Amino acid sequence: MITLFQPPEVIRTEVFFRLPDELRRSGRPSVWASVNRVGASVDCFLEGPSFDREGNLYVVDIPWGRIFRITPSGDVSLIAEYDGEPNGLRVHKEGTIYIADYKNGIMHLDPATGRVEPHCERFRLERFKGCNDLIFASNGDLFFTDQGQTGHQDATGRVFRLSADGRLDCLIDTIPSPNGIVLDRNERIIYVGVTRANAVWRLPIMGDGQVSKVGTFIQLSGGMGPDGIAMTADNGLVVAHTGLGCIWIFDSFGQPLYRVNSCAGHSTTNIAFGGPGNRTLYITESDTGTILRAELPVAGAMLYSHMS
Repeated sequence: MITLFQPPEVIRTEVFFRLPDELRRSGRPSVWASVNRVGASVDCFLEGPSFDREGNLYVVDIPWGRIFRITPSGDVSLIAEYDGEPNGLRVHKEGTIYIADYKNGIMHLDPATGRVEPHCERFRLERFKGCNDLIFASNGDLFFTDQGQTGHQDATGRVFRLSADGRLDCLIDTIPSPNGIVLDRNERIIYVGVTRANAVWRLPIMGDGQVSKVGTFIQLSGGMGPDGIAMTADNGLVVAHTGLGCIWIFDSFGQPLYRVNSCAGHSTTNIAFGGPGNRTLYITESDTGTILRAELPVAGAMLYSHMS
């Protein structure tokens, strides 16, 4: 038998938070659920975790257009509810929030007032397919994925860069289901979770700001595929493998180091680092409406929200 890698060390999780029953929308029809869950009732679907500087965790509830804030002690409050399908969320270093909304495009949220407004709705007058996730570069440029219903049957998913001065560029338009997105520590590589291909793609940024020599960095199997992704402080990659109920942690060469197993379900959709030393991994388990956490031997990379 040929062994390619050492078996990854298994790390266990615990439940940090469960959305209270009084905030769940039980028994109500949802347009989102009618397509994505074949009509099954969905009382919530938490996604897009991201921390602010005070240690508050923000998450979205996709089918019901809601944004929640969870304090470090686990208390929850509804920050916003609007006509949308928020999927990804990132906190700006100024404290405002940006949302990748499947229905509306890129939205802007003022967490103090709960006001949600459009930020980038169209590309060359055309609507997006369905924005999924986003990440800020250190200069304020915003990269985001436009997934829609793409897959192997329609490999036209896109990655965009919205520069801090307002210029919108499509960097690639041939991805079968682009989902989570991060930049490496040098901001010369874009990593994209390609859910339907069960892979993570590597997109080198060339001198002219465009991407070229795009390739598969990690090939997974089982479950549904990679969803949210994050970077570690030493340039490793953290991948939420939805449908398999785990999080993979790879080193900078793509070699598996750790497997973080869900204690609640298999819908491990997205991740965020927080806690002392940025070594606690928080995981949205979307089907159960819970947030899991695990202590890691590696720290997460600092995000734009925490930069000076």
